[in-house]
Amino acid sequence: MRVLSLRARIFIALIFLVMMASLLIAGVTIFQYSEQSNTYHEQRLARKENQLKKRIDYIFAATTLAVEPQHIQAIFEGHMQQTADVLNINFRVYSLNGTLLLSSKLMETPPEQTLSNSILQQLKTNSKDRFIDVNNVDGTRARSSYSYIFDANGNPLTIINVPYYDDDSLSSMELNAFLIRLAQVYVIMLIIAVVLAFFVSSYITRSLEAISIKLNETKLAKVNAKIELTSASKEISALVDAYNRMVDELEESVVKLAKSQREVAWREMAKQVAHEIKNPLTPMRLSIQHFEKQVSKGDSQWREEVHEFSQSLLQQIDTMSTIATAFSQFAAMPSGQSERLNITTAIQRSLELYKDAPISFEATEMYYVELDGTQLVRIVNNLVSNAIQACDEVSNPTIKVQLHSDEKWVYFSVEDNGEGIPQELQERIFEPTFTTKTSGMGLGLSMVKSIAETYGGSVVFKSNLGKGTQFQVRFPRAD
Repeated sequence: MRVLSLRARIFIALIFLVMMASLLIAGVTIFQYSEQSNTYHEQRLARKENQLKKRIDYIFAATTLAVEPQHIQAIFEGHMQQTADVLNINFRVYSLNGTLLLSSKLMETPPEQTLSNSILQQLKTNSKDRFIDVNNVDGTRARSSYSYIFDANGNPLTIINVPYYDDDSLSSMELNAFLIRLAQVYVIMLIIAVVLAFFVSSYITRSLEAISIKLNETKLAKVNAKIELTSASKEISALVDAYNRMVDELEESVVKLAKSQREVAWREMAKQVAHEIKNPLTPMRLSIQHFEKQVSKGDSQWREEVHEFSQSLLQQIDTMSTIATAFSQFAAMPSGQSERLNITTAIQRSLELYKDAPISFEATEMYYVELDGTQLVRIVNNLVSNAIQACDEVSNPTIKVQLHSDEKWVYFSVEDNGEGIPQELQERIFEPTFTTKTSGMGLGLSMVKSIAETYGGSVVFKSNLGKGTQFQVRFPRAD
């Protein structure tokens, strides 16, 4: 089954609402006309009855006969047709037992006509009120009003019947004319509604189509453009904002993924480099030491030259070994086991190696973290060594090592007053093999960051060119 598009649904819904409103208005109009017509006829019948009863009061006042039930026919005989003509009303006079006495138009009703028991019972039940019997005669509503006429003492004398036929010809003509005009207006409104529904549905779905196109174009491996919409609705704007946030998060994820892939690649390369470098180093060292031992038995001048040569080679081998060790540590890092570590004491011990450096250490109390002590030493050595090297060109170098905490974290910071890191290099400072020094492999800060994140922490830095740099590492407290 084919599913309608959102634009088609909005279009159909708007047209349906207009048509339903039109039908509802037409129905209410017809009902209102009917109610008004019914009220009009009820009030007109009541007015005719009141006029008739006032006329009867005058007839009773002018008669010389006693106003009693047995004299009713004689009293009314001379006044029936005159009263009907003057008041423009037809009426009948019945005895209390329902027998027809007189009629303003005798030819319409046979003299033997009597009232039904149900009508008499209704009058007896509500003697002070009138009873109206409603019937349809040849498609026309006929109303017959029955009520008592009382004497001066409140005793019933006779029953008066006023027949009335609803004449709705004029109101029907007015209603038909109104409905024709209403239909003409509705046709114009329907045309306007169709045009308006088309533009409204297009306006609403245009923003959604733009979002749909952008979503289909969104790819992980490319830069995705954000959606820029003007004068959009609140709901569409919320959807656009959600998409734009997703694009930002996707870009961050791509950067993190690429960085993670680079780190994995560097670690694999580091393992291979370390393996390839270390393999020949040991036999080279042993061969040179053996060669030097054999030569030491010969001429002293020759021994001195060979010794210098072998020392130079050993120094180069040690350098290669240091490089291989650094790559090995980076490839295997982090490799320690977590333990509840007194980080204050561990840092103090690590700083003992730098007694000759201008380092000050501040810690208000003993702090504990879940960390491997060897990895902490690597962090301290890397950060402190970088701070010392950053202060080489400073006349009065100072390095501040601080330790403090809050309810959740322990913060370890190393701050120097060295040259600082240029702004354009700060984004790459944690990349493996990136370095601003003439020596070193550039693995230190990448190693610090990886160790901190492995143990649930993080590392941040701030640097002002010419004023110094501060690195801050935080770890979860283990109190």
